[in-house]
Amino acid sequence: MNATEHTPLQKPELKLGLIGDNIAQSSAPRLHQIAGALNGISVRYDLLIPALREETFLEVFETAQNEAYAGLNITLPYKEKVVPLVELQDPVLRAMGAVNTVLFTAYGALGQNTDYTGFKAAYRAARNTKPPQQVMIIGSGGAGRAIAFGLADLGAEALYLIDKDGDKAQALARDLAHVFPKLNITTGREVIERPASVTGLVNATPMGMVGYGGTPMDPAYMAGAEWVFDAVYTPLETPFLQAAKSHGIEIISGWELFFFQGVHAWAHFSGCSVDEAELRATLLQG
Repeated sequence: MNATEHTPLQKPELKLGLIGDNIAQSSAPRLHQIAGALNGISVRYDLLIPALREETFLEVFETAQNEAYAGLNITLPYKEKVVPLVELQDPVLRAMGAVNTVLFTAYGALGQNTDYTGFKAAYRAARNTKPPQQVMIIGSGGAGRAIAFGLADLGAEALYLIDKDGDKAQALARDLAHVFPKLNITTGREVIERPASVTGLVNATPMGMVGYGGTPMDPAYMAGAEWVFDAVYTPLETPFLQAAKSHGIEIISGWELFFFQGVHAWAHFSGCSVDEAELRATLLQG
């Protein structure tokens, strides 16, 4: 059996963790503990914040690997930094260059991206078979990369990639073009206005998150869009989503991405499926 044949094993106990900087209010521990309870598996899920541990990201990652964690979730700002530390068996993931889920196996650390699969599930749950058409994505970091590849997979006609770091937007455009050569891609540094052809708007930046605040787009530019998605889910109603509501635009909440990426990560970690309706209901009980 080789690494490409790896199937996660069901275990009576799972030791998991999340590495990130702004994760004190994360609901990830609760999601995985509930998923574990629904499967008869005891779950320990630790929040691993490098600054509080006085360690670098690499040190935290290596400690988790050495201390028998079954796997990790990875979030802002480490989704791209973790890529050299893991094996990516899927060529699409290699092109994506971002990882949010790591499995520690006998064959080494394997990388997955459940933001990518989770976004597609969240989009389909909200909009069914409606095509994304033309979409503006603000932010080209780890979340933006996963969402951009997800939208391309869903049949987007064109993507407008906006990032203050123009090099990041251009790098994402090049990586997308390798996998989706027919996709029309435009890059830019600022949201000057919404092109009339753009029907979908995505916030893939931390703006609006607890501890960051703000919104990545002048609300006036949102008028005329059909749908918006905000990758931020703490708080549930960000200024970006509030502005969209004021224009009567269809909303896909960041909570939906959180939910589906968690469901998919749980399947990787445990080898088990989970009753999504029961997991959702229990999570929403607070």
